[in-house]
Amino acid sequence: MNHLSLGTRLAVIIIVGSVAIVGSVIYAAYGALLEDFEKNLAAQQVNETAHISSLVSQKLELRTSALAQFATMLGNGGQLLAPEELTKLLQKQQKLRELFPHSLTILSPNAILIAENIYVPGRVGTYYADRPHWQRAINTRRPVISRPIIGRATGLPLMVFIAPIETDTGELLGFLSGTLQIDQSLLIPAHIRSDASKDAIFLVVDTANFLFVEGADEGKTIEYLPAPGENLLIDAALSGIRFGEVKATTGETLIYATSHLQRLGWLFIRAVPKSLATAPAEQAFSRFCLTSIGLTVGILLLTYLALRSTTASLTQMTRRIRSMIRTPESSRRLKEQGAPEVRDLAQAFNQLMDERDATNQLKDNFVSNVSHELRTPLTSINGALRLLQAGTTGELPGPAREMTTLALRNGERLQLLISDMLDFNKLSSGKMRLSFQPENLQKLFADTISGNETMAQEFGVRLAALNTPAIALQTDGHRLRQILDNFVSNAIKFSPKQGLVTLHAEKTDQSRLRITVSDQGKGVPERFQSQIFERFAQAETGTTRATNGTGLGLAISRQLADLLNGSTGFYNKNGAHFWVELPMNSVSSPEERYHEST
Repeated sequence: MNHLSLGTRLAVIIIVGSVAIVGSVIYAAYGALLEDFEKNLAAQQVNETAHISSLVSQKLELRTSALAQFATMLGNGGQLLAPEELTKLLQKQQKLRELFPHSLTILSPNAILIAENIYVPGRVGTYYADRPHWQRAINTRRPVISRPIIGRATGLPLMVFIAPIETDTGELLGFLSGTLQIDQSLLIPAHIRSDASKDAIFLVVDTANFLFVEGADEGKTIEYLPAPGENLLIDAALSGIRFGEVKATTGETLIYATSHLQRLGWLFIRAVPKSLATAPAEQAFSRFCLTSIGLTVGILLLTYLALRSTTASLTQMTRRIRSMIRTPESSRRLKEQGAPEVRDLAQAFNQLMDERDATNQLKDNFVSNVSHELRTPLTSINGALRLLQAGTTGELPGPAREMTTLALRNGERLQLLISDMLDFNKLSSGKMRLSFQPENLQKLFADTISGNETMAQEFGVRLAALNTPAIALQTDGHRLRQILDNFVSNAIKFSPKQGLVTLHAEKTDQSRLRITVSDQGKGVPERFQSQIFERFAQAETGTTRATNGTGLGLAISRQLADLLNGSTGFYNKNGAHFWVELPMNSVSSPEERYHEST
């Protein structure tokens, strides 16, 4: 992308970013929408099966209660009525006949049939106590509902309701029984069967006998459940998992739910195709997608127009600067117009040009004074000491070599001290001049690592910049580099062998950036933390590490940070972490200014 203009680069970045973001949002929205529809459909099936189970349970209670109430009318004076009277009573009970259309019967205490409302040849006198449900009724003397059975006389699938007939003193006189033919019963509401014939699959199975109560093939009065593996819906329902997804024999995915009626051992199963969830989800997603694309196109168009307007002003400014280079005698000012950022840039350039001569003069004076009055003599002294150490004048005796080594070390330390002192004096006197301009953070980190690499190699330490954001920081790059050099050199000194010193930058909010230099050393001692940024303060006074510094670096760093409208600090966490926090766009005037000391 090097050959592309800034406007084109920004447009490409924004378009690609917008498409990626919108695509991610659409993808996530579709997944969430589909999942939500599926959950709602599954919840609907759970509620529906629970509702059906509740309706059936209510109908069972109604039939049981009706039998129990009628049973109280079948005794007289502690004895059961005569069979003829019982038959007449049974035939007169229209409501009970509606509840039990197959038959109503009365049996003796030992479960021998003695009266019936519908005559069936050979049924009177039949002994039923060998059936499990009759044995349970005889033993408990409580109402009983049987599991689905095959009628002994009719051969039909039946369900038997039994209520005991007792005297006021609790003596058993017999039993009242009502029978339903399962395939013609009204236990399951008609509208549920009608719904099942449309989209939903509705089954009722007897889990104890592995029979279909509802859902058998048409024309069959009773049907056993298929073998395991033949019907995955039945297998999933019988597995005990109350709801979920399963593949139908047609290959279609079904969302199913179950509800268990404990007293009968019936399992209600309801399933619907998953497409009932995906179809409305896809419709809603299509509307959302079209709306998102329309908004994105509108935003991109507005962004393109804004970028074109801004880059056009920058292009004109670039042409004007090049014209100044070609013809220095021409007007050396830019028109301060356009977007605020462009106006600020033009203003900063004009101020830079206005004070360039004064800055150059100050620089020349500073270099001249330091070189001739301080640095030049000191350099000569240090050079002479190095020659003596190298044996140029002959081999030195041991004590003399130690003395020259000490003198050279202190001379080099004095050179560093002079440099720091000059900066510190300028800060203290308010003569430190700063120039705010956009600084590429990635380049700044690279220069910092490059400048300190030699020192890091001497100490056996590695330097690295982690995830440096591509930010143009409005600051004084030289002074920020000076702060970072102080932090990095300290981190190198106090890092263990083969340690790692890292530079890391992150936004603390929308307008400020924090740059952190971290080492893997022991951290700042607790007793020294309160004075870490004071002048001439050193954490390891008297050690080899202490003699390598002047004790002014961190003090200068704090004052420089103040000039840059920022702040400094540190914390210990698996090493020392020194940071400087600066505004992303300086609130100060971009023109070069002096720091007024308090």
